[in-house]
Amino acid sequence: MTTVVLPNIEVDHSILLSLKETKEAFTKDMKFYTSVMLYKKNKLSLGKAANLADMDKLDFINRLKEEKIAIFDYNDEQLQDIFNGADRILKIIK
Repeated sequence: MTTVVLPNIEVDHSILLSLKETKEAFTKDMKFYTSVMLYKKNKLSLGKAANLADMDKLDFINRLKEEKIAIFDYNDEQLQDIFNGADRILKIIK
């Protein structure tokens, strides 16, 4: 797999002090929260979001759970489509 090194992001040291985080922990959190936002906007799959966060899928899902972030965030219309599809499948297999 080919990786790309992106330019450094400058962060005022006072932010790290306020968060009581090291540079490494802050960078790891930034990657995680960026991957979450891209996943929630349907720009990355769950697997790719986990990859961006340098995690495997299960660890990523567990972190989402710890952070109380919905893994699947469907609106009412999407849920109705899912239930209708499930109903159709049940009728076919009966």
